[in-house]
Amino acid sequence: MLRALNTAATGMAAQEASINTISNNIANVNTTGFKKGRTEFEDLLYQTTQEAGARSSANSVHNVGTQIGSGSKVSATRKINTIGSPNITNNPFDLMINGDGYFGIVLPNNEVKYTRDGSLSVDNQGTIVTRSGYKLFPGITIPPNTQNVAITEDGKVDIFTKGQVGPQNVGTIPVFTFINPAGLRSEGGNLLSQTVASGEAIQAIGGKENAGAIQQGQLESSNVSIMNEMTDMIRAQRAYEMNAKVLGVADNMLQTVNNIK
Repeated sequence: MLRALNTAATGMAAQEASINTISNNIANVNTTGFKKGRTEFEDLLYQTTQEAGARSSANSVHNVGTQIGSGSKVSATRKINTIGSPNITNNPFDLMINGDGYFGIVLPNNEVKYTRDGSLSVDNQGTIVTRSGYKLFPGITIPPNTQNVAITEDGKVDIFTKGQVGPQNVGTIPVFTFINPAGLRSEGGNLLSQTVASGEAIQAIGGKENAGAIQQGQLESSNVSIMNEMTDMIRAQRAYEMNAKVLGVADNMLQTVNNIK
């Protein structure tokens, strides 16, 4: 019964972590470019009292062994990197990556972070920045006399000024890809950082080399489905309740043993 108590407790802890992930998904249902998380589980160690294949007699073996598990634990919280639906804004500085990849964001200490959130604007110097004022890599400045900005799928930023015959290119926005994007570390503020698991960032051109094309005047919505999250929440809640019930049954069995005289 003591084993059952501990096993049920591990199950409750695992389901609690699952509910935490689901609640974070639901909280970010309207966060631009947010990628939902998925809690993954694995079973814990087993006590083997009888090995499969061990001899049961001189001329036979046990076809099935006897193993008693000790519960479960959370093995990972994986980001699901499916593309969210486009939200048309017609704002020239709203950008969406239609496919794999991330925008590069330069922090004040010159460290580069990555994001799927393309809701950008220009600061008082004309530099393209995020809502937090961080520069978009590699640092593109729009002149003050600009009347129109056109950003192509491969990231070329062209401006049009009054009296100008043709467009003037002021820079190119790259798209960064990773061998294992699930290995990126979430930093909050819609920012991600590379890790050993994700591998080094690969600077690519939008629409080429497995990088998604850049779409101007659009933002990527969160890929969270409220219906799926509610279903997963009910499943996790029921699993938590059943583990709690096992805990109560094991406690009652221990009480019965203690009352034996």
